[in-house]
Amino acid sequence: MANEQPPKKHIPTEKKIKRVSIAAAVLVMYIWTFMSIDIDWKEAFNRFASNYNVVVPQLFSPNWARAGEVIEKMIETVFIAYVGSLAAAILAVPLGFLAAINMTNNRFLSTVGKWILSAVRAFPEIILAIMFVVVVGPNPFAGILAIAIGSTGMLGKLYAEVLESIDMNVVEAMQANGANKIQIMFHGIIPQVIPEFLSYAIYRFEIDVRASTILGYVGAGGIGTMIFFAYSNRNWSDMGMILLVIIVVVTLIDYGSTYIRKRIV
Repeated sequence: MANEQPPKKHIPTEKKIKRVSIAAAVLVMYIWTFMSIDIDWKEAFNRFASNYNVVVPQLFSPNWARAGEVIEKMIETVFIAYVGSLAAAILAVPLGFLAAINMTNNRFLSTVGKWILSAVRAFPEIILAIMFVVVVGPNPFAGILAIAIGSTGMLGKLYAEVLESIDMNVVEAMQANGANKIQIMFHGIIPQVIPEFLSYAIYRFEIDVRASTILGYVGAGGIGTMIFFAYSNRNWSDMGMILLVIIVVVTLIDYGSTYIRKRIV
């Protein structure tokens, strides 16, 4: 007896038209984007071909004599990301509670909290770094402030979403049994959100390590300063050493944080 194939799922015509329309719109957008880019592809290819034999071999021949200095600057970069991420993880908690509608039970306050978080997220870290370099001078503290403020907006948004998804039956049961607000907070709400709060904070640290590598380019400390000087002097062997250290450190941090987040959640 031949195996009977299950009947094919019927897709409504309207759904097919919708899918085709979306695909066509995306295709048109890509074509329009590439056509509107003013690039001389022949000149770009010629420049790549002429510089390939100069740049690429040096990039793959790192200057090991500067390994100690590069590692020191990379450690500084990791510390900038760590302190900035830690500050953001703390600052984002009250903002997350303010933006979560089930925590404030006030739509106006929740909207204000969401607006604050959206406004903070609107500024890229590099712009914040430039602003803080002007305010506090060219030093790692400017990078810490840029990372802290830039990460607060994203973490606050994620924290608010976590808070809005908690099991409110636990909170209502504690209220019915006469628990006060502090008891509800520490025994009903925080135990539900702590694992995800920590997971998001660690994940944000991963992102901040990558972001911190370029902040030194504008004077905010870290390995970005070395990137700036290596590029300015066309010292591609130094750049190769810098890239090697960044790749190794970022990869190790990614694996480590992924392991920790899996254990937490």
